[in-house]
Formats: sequence, structure tokens, C-alpha cells
Amino acid sequence: MIDGIYLDHASTTHLDHRVNEYVKDYLDKHYGNPGSLHDLGIKAKSAISEAREKIAKILHCKTDEIVFTSGGTESINLAIKGIAFSKSKGHIITSKIEHPAVLETCRYLERKGFSVTYLDVDKYGLIKLSDLKKAIRKNTILIQSCTQTMKLARFSQLLK
Repeated sequence: MIDGIYLDHASTTHLDHRVNEYVKDYLDKHYGNPGSLHDLGIKAKSAISEAREKIAKILHCKTDEIVFTSGGTESINLAIKGIAFSKSKGHIITSKIEHPAVLETCRYLERKGFSVTYLDVDKYGLIKLSDLKKAIRKNTILIQSCTQTMKLARFSQLLK
């Protein structure tokens, strides 16, 4: 337990006690590499498959549409680079106040030949819709904008 009030749950948070109880055995006893052919690996692979099926059912999607990552940065890289490299070239739009993982990925893609527009935000951290519309090109392949930012402790109104 921490002293004080923790207000960064958008970044990380403790596990729900039910999740903690469920995964405890896998963390303590069944920690095998799911790519291995030994008993621990087979059990780990089975547990991951079962989790994937449960999540797919809840989300009403296919199991092969569920991808587990180690966290936000890896997920961001996977999503943005996945879209970009599926197109091989193009234009991306984002804002100047995105998560560092987004901004670093966009800078990386610029070095690979993609063009990126970094939109300014107003004093509330919001993108002006008129600026976004002006930035869209025929070769725009992705518009990436956070719906919340802890930098300003504010949710974006862009989606409204």
C-alpha cells in the first residue's frame, strides 16, 4: 500500500485482486516459456490460448485478432508500425503532445521515408478540427490522437 493518493492509473495500476489470484499460480509455478515443448511450456501455451479465447468471446472477435504485448510502448509500436509498414509509404498525422512512444515511433518512421505532421494543440490540449482537416492528404494512412493525456489530466473532445 502506498502513502498518499495515487492519480496515475492511466499509466499503471495494481492488479485487481481477482486477476492476481488467477495468475498467481502461473507466476509462481507454471512460468514456462509457451514456445517450449516441455511440460511447463505446454501448460503456459494452453493458459495463453484459453485467455485469448475468453477475451475474444468478450470482445466478439476472432482469437487471432487478440495480440498480447508487454505494455503500452510495445502496443503503440506494433499498431503504428504495423499500419505504416503495411502501406510501405504515406503520411501520418499526430499531435505534439502524444506519448513519447508515439512521437519516437513517428520520428523513426520519418527516417524510413514516411511523412508526419505534428499538430499543435490549444491551451486545453485539444487539436483544432480545422487544423486536422487541413493536414489530411490523399496519402494519409493514419491519424493518431490520444483520447486522454495525463500531461494535462484531460480527455480529448476530438471524438465528440
